Amino acid sequence: MTDPDLTADQSRGTGVWPSIRTERAALAADLADLTDQRWATPSLCTGLTVREVLAHLTASGSLNAVRWMAGVIRCRFDFDKQVAMRLAEQLGTTPGETLERFRRIVPSTTKPPLPAIAMLGETIVHAEDIRRPLGIRHDYPIEAVTRVAEYYQGSDLVVLAKGRINGLKLVADDGPFTTGSGPLVSGSTLALIMATTGRASYCDDLDGDGVELLRSRCQTA
Repeated sequence: MTDPDLTADQSRGTGVWPSIRTERAALAADLADLTDQRWATPSLCTGLTVREVLAHLTASGSLNAVRWMAGVIRCRFDFDKQVAMRLAEQLGTTPGETLERFRRIVPSTTKPPLPAIAMLGETIVHAEDIRRPLGIRHDYPIEAVTRVAEYYQGSDLVVLAKGRINGLKLVADDGPFTTGSGPLVSGSTLALIMATTGRASYCDDLDGDGVELLRSRCQTA
């Protein structure tokens, strides 16, 4: 079956899937020379190492709707168990194998039953879950992060986002993104995305009267 998100992107020549491929490739390049010790670094996802988060991204790029639902049924609708099961499938026996498995899905347009923009959001957010603890900086195209910020401000699908920023006014200082009303939270589009999706450490990069309220709403990612 043709993916309508992919068809739309192809007809425009640009879109979500090219951005996903670009960000996956950039992350793979950033991780190419990690030592085994650094692969064991705790990520921003509590309880997961950076290596395990990368395996999770590989799983997301390997699961179509049928395989996703089969896993959900197998795990008796325990979605956390399904995530852990698929992560373990893609981890491999060494960090090198984990990275190689991820490289294979860089061009993949396979996805669970989610919109393509959710896959871009997952790619960017989990890339930062990996990069920030490792001290790796990456500059994302403002168009890509703006699109992701606009998606999260209206969605609680997969991750609580819309509910977390309710009653706050978010304003990016590096792009056009703005949403909501109430106490101000301002900063880079990336920092707003990360805080919106529950990464409390990114509140340190934000300014405004609403920052502490947003920080208090951030839960374990």
